[in-house]
Amino acid sequence: MSATESPIIVIGGGIGGLTTALALLQRGLDVVVYERAPVLREVGAGVQIGSNGTRVLYALGLEEALRAVQVLPPRRQLRHWRSGETWDWLTLGAASVERFGTPHILMHRNDLHGILVGAVRKLKADAIKLGMQCTAVTQSAGAATAQFANGEQVSGAAIVAADGIHSQVRQCLFGASKPEFTGCVAWRGLVPMDRLPPHLAQLLTTNWLGPHGHVLHYPVRRGELMNFISIVERDDWHVESWIVEGKRDELAADFRDWHADVHTFIDNIDTPYKWALLARGPMQHWSERRITLLGDACHPTLPFLGQGAVMAVEDAYVVAACLASFPDEPERALARYEEIRKERTASVVRKSHENRRHVFSPDLADSGALAGEVARYWQQQHMRERLDWLYRYDATAIAV
Repeated sequence: MSATESPIIVIGGGIGGLTTALALLQRGLDVVVYERAPVLREVGAGVQIGSNGTRVLYALGLEEALRAVQVLPPRRQLRHWRSGETWDWLTLGAASVERFGTPHILMHRNDLHGILVGAVRKLKADAIKLGMQCTAVTQSAGAATAQFANGEQVSGAAIVAADGIHSQVRQCLFGASKPEFTGCVAWRGLVPMDRLPPHLAQLLTTNWLGPHGHVLHYPVRRGELMNFISIVERDDWHVESWIVEGKRDELAADFRDWHADVHTFIDNIDTPYKWALLARGPMQHWSERRITLLGDACHPTLPFLGQGAVMAVEDAYVVAACLASFPDEPERALARYEEIRKERTASVVRKSHENRRHVFSPDLADSGALAGEVARYWQQQHMRERLDWLYRYDATAIAV
């Protein structure tokens, strides 16, 4: 089978899988997305899309749809975990557009997911099949085949697995992964903006720095909600799931000595969720002939660089470009995709892991030491030098 004669099978209807489908359909290739959930939805959380990600989404024709739901923060600020002292950190907004060509945007994941669903279905109304849990994949010289829990099986020119951090396809190809617990537990929640006092209800990204924990909050959905994420050093929770509900009292206890503003957010979260942060090193190889992995399925990253979803978006654009360039040679296309993306994604995985050391630095314990740490590591000029490689990357211009 070639990609011009039979569809590309995409496993997973999240952001990565849908972006892949959209990019393939726009290139004239047929695709079917198989999603295990009975309804289409994303977890209720925020997502940051750096300039490298918006560059891809704009190339896919989504700029107008994004404008209807996004937030464009003018800057990021830092705050001290106990005193609340504030420093301006990075200018964003128009400065990001001037520097990188496209903006840094903030969104609710459901909003981005909905935009992608609409764009895919506009090109192919029946492109997404729900309630299809992939249990195994096989391949022959001429086709790749996916098997599902309901007994069905489908074959196509290639399989792109965007089935997340617990990827069944990855396990089929390479066996069970062996992640390492980082000693950190993360919390997330959403706060309606009208519950917050004016000094907190701002359209800014704010990072709270502390010695054994970290808090980040930023507005989403046109500024109607504040997305809250916190990470704390703990060794008693090892469940790696975004949908496990926690208790506000437990979350508050994890940050019991922190500034009152942090607790204002916590007190106004309806349902907090918690998950353990597990680290995985970069994969040396993630494609097998006509089957490949994408996004968290092959390079899950810790949330210390804000690039998890963006890496899936970049992957999607590149794998579609490769399949369109070599439609009669799917194996060659997927090998080229992996070759293009391996170094880039491995760097992001490593940098995300390294950033944890700075987020939880002992030097953040008191205000005096924090001022020195801000000057040494977090100053805007230094951050730009360290982040330019990330945001300047242009997946839409890669030579296939």
